[in-house]
Amino acid sequence: MRLSAPLIIAVAAIVLPSARAHAQASPNVPLDDPRLQLVEHLIARGTIADPSPMIRPFRRSDVLAALTRADTLTKSPDAALVRRLTAEFTDLPGSRWAAEARVGAQAYTHARRDPFRPEGKGSVQPYVDVRLEGIFGPVVAVSRPAVETRLSDDPDWRGRTDLTVVGRMAEAYLGVQFKWGRFWFGQFDQNWGPVGYWGIPISPYAYSRTYFGLDVGSRTVRLQSQVGKLRDVVAADGTIIKRYHFDHRLGVRFSDRFHAALWETTVFSGEDRSLDGTFINPVGFLLLANQYGEGDAGNIMVGTDLTWRALHAATFQLQLALDDIQIENRSGGDRYPDRWALTLSAFGPIGPRLSWRALYTQASTLAFRTTNPYENFTDAGVGIGRGTADMDHLSVAVTLPLHARWAITPDLTVQRQGATRLTDPFPASGAEAGLVPQILSDPVETTFRAGITMSGRTGPLDLQATAGVHHRSNADNIEGESRTAFEGRLQATLALRGRGRLD
Repeated sequence: MRLSAPLIIAVAAIVLPSARAHAQASPNVPLDDPRLQLVEHLIARGTIADPSPMIRPFRRSDVLAALTRADTLTKSPDAALVRRLTAEFTDLPGSRWAAEARVGAQAYTHARRDPFRPEGKGSVQPYVDVRLEGIFGPVVAVSRPAVETRLSDDPDWRGRTDLTVVGRMAEAYLGVQFKWGRFWFGQFDQNWGPVGYWGIPISPYAYSRTYFGLDVGSRTVRLQSQVGKLRDVVAADGTIIKRYHFDHRLGVRFSDRFHAALWETTVFSGEDRSLDGTFINPVGFLLLANQYGEGDAGNIMVGTDLTWRALHAATFQLQLALDDIQIENRSGGDRYPDRWALTLSAFGPIGPRLSWRALYTQASTLAFRTTNPYENFTDAGVGIGRGTADMDHLSVAVTLPLHARWAITPDLTVQRQGATRLTDPFPASGAEAGLVPQILSDPVETTFRAGITMSGRTGPLDLQATAGVHHRSNADNIEGESRTAFEGRLQATLALRGRGRLD
C-alpha cells in the first residue's frame, strides 16, 4: 500500500507538535503474550476495567493504568496478581529500548491454528523470535521477526512453504501517539469482538497484514479507522485485480457500565484500483455514503458492539453484523437470502478467585461473500475476520489463576459447521441462492470438545498450551463419519531480556 507524500506530511504536521507536549508512547500488549489470559481474568472478575471493550490489542500503558487503579484493593483476593502484573508491565521512564530473544519449541497435533478445523500434519518444531522495541518520546517502534517452521504445514499460511527455514513478522509497526490518540503503520494481530472467539470484522484467524491506522478521541468517545491492502488476484483473463480492506468504528462509553459502538468493514476491488477519498476518510461511514449515492462499489458489512456490566455479577456483550439484509421485495422469488453474523458473550466472577465466561456465536450460510468474488471478506482465500460461515458455536469456560503466574482454563464447547465454505462460488442468482439454507447446510459436522488451556510466564519460561478431546460426528461434513481424537498444541520458550534508557 502506497502512502502519498502529502498525506505523510499532513499527518506529521498535525501530530508531532501536539505529541511532543505529552506523555511517552507505549507499545501494544500482543495477543500471544502469555500473561494476557491473566489480564482477561481480572477484567472478567471486574477487578480492573477493560481498557478497550471488544478491541484487542490494548496498549501496555492502558492496561497498566487499569492495574494501578485496582492496586488500591489491597485486601482483594486478586491483589497479589494485580501487583505482580503491575510490576511486569511498568516501563522505564523517558525514551528507552527493550530487547527479547526467545528460543523453544512448538508441538501440535495439526498445524492449523483453529482447533475445530484440524488440517496439516502434527509435529514438534523449533520456534525462535526476537522482539526489538524503541520508545523515542511520542514515537514507538516494534519489530518481532519469528522463525516458525510449523507454517509450512499450515493450510492458512499464504507465504512460502518451499524453504527449510520459514518465518514471518509477528509484529512490525511504527506509531506516533499523543494525548487524544495515535497514528500507526504496520502489522500486528488484532481482534474486534468479544474475547474467546474470532471477531467478525477482523481477527487473527488469518496472519496479520499491514494497515495504516488512526485512533483518536478520549475514554468517553473513540474513533478508530484503518486501511490495508489485500493480496492482488489474477483474473482468468490475466487482469490483475487490486483489493483493499477498510475498518471504521465509533465507540461511546455512556457510563462505567455501558459501552456501545457502531462499525463497518469494507472490501473493494478493481483493475488498477487505487485508494480514493471516500474510503480513506476516517469519519465517512460508507453505509450512509452508499445509501445516498455518494459511495463507490464495494462489499460493506455494518455492525454494532454493546457491552453492559450488570451490577457486579456479570458483564454481557453483543456483536451483531449485517452483511446484506433485503429490505424491499422480501417475498420475491428472485431475492438473495439475508446474510448476518452475531456473537453473544457473558462473563463474571465465581467466588473469591475464579472467573467464568460463556459465548455463543453464529454466521449465516452466505455471510462474508458476495456476487463479486474479489470482494469477499477473505485474503488469499482465508477469512479476514471469520475463517468459516454457515456455523454456530457455544462454549463455557472457567479460569483459575495459580501463584499469580499461571492461568488454567477448562472449557466445554459444541460447534456445528455446515457444508458451505468461504471459498465456494457464490450463487449466480437470487433463485439459486434461495435454495441454500439460511444457516447450517447439510451435512452438518458437530464437534464436542472437553478441553483445558494454560498460559503464563515465570522467569525466562513462557508457556502456552491447549488440549482437549474432540468428538466429531459427520466429520469433515461427510454423512455418517465419526471421529474422536486428542487435539492440542503447545509452545514453550526460554527468553533472554534486556532494557535500558536512551537519554
